[in-house]
Amino acid sequence: MWWLLHFILGFIRLYLDGVKVLLYQLFNRSFTLPDLPKQNGKVAIVTGGARGIGYEISRHLVSLDMHVVIAGNDEQKGLATVKKIQEELNQGKAGVMLVPERRTEDGFELHFGLNYLGHFLLTVLLLDVLKKSGKPGKFSRIIIMSSASHYGGRLTLDDLQGRMCYSTHGAYAQSKLALLLFSYHLQNQLWVRGDPVTVNAVDPGMVDTALYDNLSSLAKLAKKPFAKLLFRTPAEGASTAIYSAAASELEGIGGLYLYNGRKTESSALSYDERLQSKMWKESCALVGLQQN
Repeated sequence: MWWLLHFILGFIRLYLDGVKVLLYQLFNRSFTLPDLPKQNGKVAIVTGGARGIGYEISRHLVSLDMHVVIAGNDEQKGLATVKKIQEELNQGKAGVMLVPERRTEDGFELHFGLNYLGHFLLTVLLLDVLKKSGKPGKFSRIIIMSSASHYGGRLTLDDLQGRMCYSTHGAYAQSKLALLLFSYHLQNQLWVRGDPVTVNAVDPGMVDTALYDNLSSLAKLAKKPFAKLLFRTPAEGASTAIYSAAASELEGIGGLYLYNGRKTESSALSYDERLQSKMWKESCALVGLQQN
């Protein structure tokens, strides 16, 4: 009975968040990127950069003369993406959602492992390089891709892998909330130490990508007539992340949650510093890192 209630609540929260986003997108135009300065000599690592929003981010950053490293688990797809970007310029994000219960090779719940824990580990391992690369007036920038689904996210620290009670909707929302907790906690630690690195989280909105392939049959039927009208394109969904990575006015500014090019309030739970700290400690333990 408890499992059924947990599943239903996760389902309701996620789809209510989706409806709110669609209503916003119905009455508000997509954020239009301003002219951004060239990024000569800078390096970006884009996870999931071979398709969808990640591809659009990679393509645009390359057009700004930034050296882009596409991180993914399919080398051939990555090479094909590089070739495609080169061809487009000569002429002129890793994640899963609502996947049935599965585990990564390391035994982590798939949404938690792929959407959150992998990015946590990669970011922490790159911190020393980011600190050395940044300097006053030219901070290194970390951009975390969250989503509005975090508003319905709940964290159960003693069951992050959903072994006691699993819900695909709850697992996805939890992974996006975890990213925000990580983003805020990391920025606070960097500020305390005076490191020239900023961390901002962005919400791409509801974007018509392959992430929705695992929707329920009923949800897929409901999505089709609305996707072209209400969903953002991958290029539109990428715009806030690109802006966060390259805009001069965000130099040295971190700890933000940005949606449609604007600072937005995230959920009250995401600002809970005790929860941020506990999540950090648990994440370090899961990947075998020291907390400092």
